[in-house]
Amino acid sequence: MKRQFCVLESASEAICAGALIAVLVLLGSLNLAILPAEGRAATEIKDPEAKKLYNEVAEKGWIIFSAKSEKGDYDLFVSRPNGSGLRNITHTPEYNELGARFLPDGKRIIYRRVGALKPKVDYRELIYGVLVIANADGSNPRTIGGEGDYPWATLSPDMKQLACLYKKEGKIRIFDFQTLKMVKEMPRQGIFWQLDWSPDGKEFCGTANVEGQEWNIVTYGLESGKVTLISRVLDCTPDWFPDSRGCIFSHRNPSLASDDGGATARKVGEHPNSYSWTMIMMADRAGKDRKLVVAEQYKHLYFANLSPDNKYVIYSRLDKDSTLAGPMAIVRLADTPIIDGSWHAVEEQYAKHAKRGPVLQLDLPPGFHPFWTYAKLGGK
Repeated sequence: MKRQFCVLESASEAICAGALIAVLVLLGSLNLAILPAEGRAATEIKDPEAKKLYNEVAEKGWIIFSAKSEKGDYDLFVSRPNGSGLRNITHTPEYNELGARFLPDGKRIIYRRVGALKPKVDYRELIYGVLVIANADGSNPRTIGGEGDYPWATLSPDMKQLACLYKKEGKIRIFDFQTLKMVKEMPRQGIFWQLDWSPDGKEFCGTANVEGQEWNIVTYGLESGKVTLISRVLDCTPDWFPDSRGCIFSHRNPSLASDDGGATARKVGEHPNSYSWTMIMMADRAGKDRKLVVAEQYKHLYFANLSPDNKYVIYSRLDKDSTLAGPMAIVRLADTPIIDGSWHAVEEQYAKHAKRGPVLQLDLPPGFHPFWTYAKLGGK
């Protein structure tokens, strides 16, 4: 309105102004209700199967991820899984928020808050900064401990305990989540990255150096102390299936040749003869059944996370290894194995007759560590 509600020249204008204010107040009281219903890419998806997938996941909960804000820092964002309803929930230009996960009840999130990012520091390691607990909409953030405390924090499924990985000390420590009193200490058994507690509460998984092999995925029984190697070659960023059947993780096999003889590797500054692109694999918790999920040549696929019903996988597609965030995509687990494009060596060795999709490329800012929840946010 032209006069910005300063002067209302008629009764009807006053009624309209009052109604508009009431609507704005109502929308503001709902954490996520003011988000747009459709994503920008809805009309741009040419593949009809990808468009079907876009519509299929539109109302299936929310994803949270770290991405750069307009001010250049990493904030936390939430959106619908198809990319619609994007919202920045932190707005903290003085900090960077990384590695967010919804707690099992969906009402809160846990993440690390880091100050200015320093060059040549690998912030994929969730050991920097301060651990933070906040409401699912980013409000009421509360720090736990100080700088560097509670590294690689992961919660038990009943949210009563907090487990952390202390690489230099060679320990995994379990704390009471309310009092932060240590209740158990275990040897880390070669795990040095990405500790994660299984949804059934019985095991950890992590990236480990074991049995003379570096960068592999293991499961680790809390009661038995048994460590099981479930991957081969070079692997990292494991995450549990929501039903605890096994893990999904990034996989690299240096022996796999690129179709272009290394031209793309040279273009992005990676050595063409000693390097391999990274794909997503899954394995059962005993390591007896390993399968390709998705591969895309000339990309590094990391941070795979499953939807709570085990039906979909979201992951980041990095142009260059060791970078933090990349464009994100979603596939149906039922459609896998998928090779997005072509990669002859992968199809020959891992998945003959693999499908070529559908793959839903999300129209979102490049994301780090996406995580999926079916909890209702903002009444939705």
